[in-house]
Amino acid sequence: MKTKNILKSLVLFLLCIAKTSAQEVLTLEDAIKIALENNFEIKIAKNNLKINETNVAIGNAGMLPSATASVVDDNSIKNSSQTRQDGTTTSLDNAKNNSLNYGVSLNWTIFDGMRMFAKYDQLKELQNMGDAQLKWTIINKVSSVNSVYYDLIQEQQKLSDLDSTIVISQKRLEFTKNRYTIGKNSKLDVLNAQVDLNTDLGNLVKEKQAYSNAKTLLNQILARDLKTDFVVSDKINVDRKLQLDALMALAEKQNPELEMQIINKKVAELELKQIKGDRYPTIKLNTGYNFSDSHSSLGFTSESSAHGLNYGFSASLNLFDGDAQNRNEKIAKMQIDNSKLAIDQQLIQLRSNLIVAYQVYLTNLDLIDLEVNNTAISKQNLEITGEKFKIGTITSVEFRAAQLNYINSRIRLSDAQFQAKLSEITLRELAGNLNF
Repeated sequence: MKTKNILKSLVLFLLCIAKTSAQEVLTLEDAIKIALENNFEIKIAKNNLKINETNVAIGNAGMLPSATASVVDDNSIKNSSQTRQDGTTTSLDNAKNNSLNYGVSLNWTIFDGMRMFAKYDQLKELQNMGDAQLKWTIINKVSSVNSVYYDLIQEQQKLSDLDSTIVISQKRLEFTKNRYTIGKNSKLDVLNAQVDLNTDLGNLVKEKQAYSNAKTLLNQILARDLKTDFVVSDKINVDRKLQLDALMALAEKQNPELEMQIINKKVAELELKQIKGDRYPTIKLNTGYNFSDSHSSLGFTSESSAHGLNYGFSASLNLFDGDAQNRNEKIAKMQIDNSKLAIDQQLIQLRSNLIVAYQVYLTNLDLIDLEVNNTAISKQNLEITGEKFKIGTITSVEFRAAQLNYINSRIRLSDAQFQAKLSEITLRELAGNLNF
């Protein structure tokens, strides 16, 4: 019988090893790498940046000439009659007429009030905007990956804690049944131990569901098969050395949202430059080489052809446009003012978020220290209570209270570590220095 139990335990052990080895061990670094490669929002932001990069071209700003090739072939069949000055009349039915013109023309705007240069600079700023938006999207997604990953670690720790409490509850039930058998416990004690064990088992089932849901959410962020199974690491390491002043300085330099507001202001200023360019004349050069050939069945000239070069320039100046120029400039200036206000608003919001997040971070660090101490005390209390329960000097209910105190302190410690890590992630996200 003893040999059979040993073999059974060995088989179960080997099955557990096989199951664990079949699961992917997903590190945080690997998760971030997968997200950067697969996440749909990051892919869209990358494509938008490529569009902005493609748009940065001197031709798109209007600095290059335009060349056009054209051909016009005009044919007609008419019943025609002509009366000359001397009174003679000539008529012809189904008279055919043909005119063919083709050539190449070149037009080049050589001065437009410096609008083309302002436009080119604006295209560069829009490229910078795309780069900032991509950075913001990446930091946002990396932050989500971090949060969900550490949430999985927390859920994994809760599963371990609940497994531990079930083991304790099973031993308690077994011990209570043995004491009931020899008449040292009542049936009520056995029933209470069974109810508590069932409660712990129910909590474990719920926690397994929460753990499974967190896995699905991480797979969704990583944009991979939602059924992909994996395990995560088992520790939450919190950086306890973050300083508010250093984070504030970093945030004002590289926070993507603040950076986008600053770029918006530059874009608005360049828009005003383009509008002011309408106050200056526009000068264009034009040239071309054309061919023409015509045939007429009736008239003084039956055939004609010509080819040659044409060239010249044109200049235009807006003298009055219903005061639209002044209105457009006023609106552009107000847009600049709005962008300045948006920068100030974003800066105040950023500083406020950092201060609040840092206070939460410090509070969570204190909670970690408190719960570490509580866990050590509750563990010692459980050990003492367990010994007293075995010799029958305390009741089953008192032992259960000590058991719950210990398990709850471990869960609170895990939650404090998770919340502190979330605070750290938030601070790094606001400062724009979240590693990825």
